[in-house]
Amino acid sequence: MRIDILTIFPGMFAPLEESIIQRARDRELLDIVLWNVRDFSRDKHHKVDDAPYGGGRGMVIACDPVFRAVRAIRRRNPKARVVLTNPQGRLFTQAYAREMSREKGLIFICGHYEGMDERISSLCDDEVSIGDYVLTGGELPAMVMVDCIARLIPGVLPADAPVNESFSSLLLDWPSYTRPAVFRRKKVPDVLLSGDHERIGRWRREVSVERTKERRPDLYEKYLQALHKEEEPNHQQRKPGKRSHP
Repeated sequence: MRIDILTIFPGMFAPLEESIIQRARDRELLDIVLWNVRDFSRDKHHKVDDAPYGGGRGMVIACDPVFRAVRAIRRRNPKARVVLTNPQGRLFTQAYAREMSREKGLIFICGHYEGMDERISSLCDDEVSIGDYVLTGGELPAMVMVDCIARLIPGVLPADAPVNESFSSLLLDWPSYTRPAVFRRKKVPDVLLSGDHERIGRWRREVSVERTKERRPDLYEKYLQALHKEEEPNHQQRKPGKRSHP
C-alpha cells in the first residue's frame, strides 16, 4: 500500500522510520511518502496560512496550496482515499482501520493551527478524529492511524496476530506474563503454568470479558450486542414452525 501524507511539518514523522513500520517499508509492503504543503505555495515566502474571515485568533490553512498538493499527489496515487485529520470528524476505530487497510492507497491531510479553510473538506473522502482531546496538529493523529492500518496490511504481521489483539473482537486483551513465575511475591496465575491449552484459552477469554466489563463498559455493551446478534439466527432456527390447520 502507498500512503501519502501532506503536512507542514514533515520532520515530525521520524517514528515511521522505526520498528514494524520501517520493516514493512523495507519489504516494500508499505510505501510512505511525505509532502510539504509549503512546496505548493505560490507565495515567495512559502506561506500557507492566513487570518480568518470574520476575525478571531490564530491562522487558517489556505485552500490553494492544499488543492495544488492533492492534485499533484493524485497523479501518482490516483485511486487513493483522501483523509483529513479533523477533531470534528468520525472517530477512528479498529473496524475503520481494517476498512482503510483494504484501500488501494491513502492520502492524509494533516490539519494545523486554528483549522483549515472549510472548502478543503471538498477534497476529502473522510474526516477523522482519534479522540476527544486537543492536539497541536494532525501529524500525531496521522501517525497513529498509519501505525494501526499498517499492522493490518497482509504480510506486515504474522497472519493470526491482529486477530488476537485488543479491540479486534470488541474485548480488551488478556494479561500477559513471562519469567520468573514469582516476582516480588506476585505469582503468575496457576492456569498459565498448567500446560493445559484448553483451560488457558478459557481463562484468557473469561479474563478478557471481565476486564472489558470493568474498564470499558461502553465496549462491553457492544460486545454483548454482537453476541446477541450471533445467537439470534441459531435461536430462530430452533423455534418450532407454526402448525397449519386443516
